[in-house]
Amino acid sequence: MNPYRTTRSHIVAGVLALLLGTMGMHKFYLGYFNTGFAMLGVSIVGGLLSFGVATAVVGLIGAIEGIIYLTMPQPAFDETYVIGKKEWF
Repeated sequence: MNPYRTTRSHIVAGVLALLLGTMGMHKFYLGYFNTGFAMLGVSIVGGLLSFGVATAVVGLIGAIEGIIYLTMPQPAFDETYVIGKKEWF
């Protein structure tokens, strides 16, 4: 019997990052609330102050993280982002 049990899906995290990465929703899903609020704040406030440039940068970060999450096998994803608590790519 294998005691390994996943708590967060790399597919859900990847899709959230691709679709809602600008708002940091994948970070909230993974339990990284401070990072999620930082991405959300930079996206909103920074986007207003920089005419959308900061929002585009946060969206690009979300897209990159989404691709990384989707291309990783579930055990490696768990080891890195769920157990290891690595917050950024």
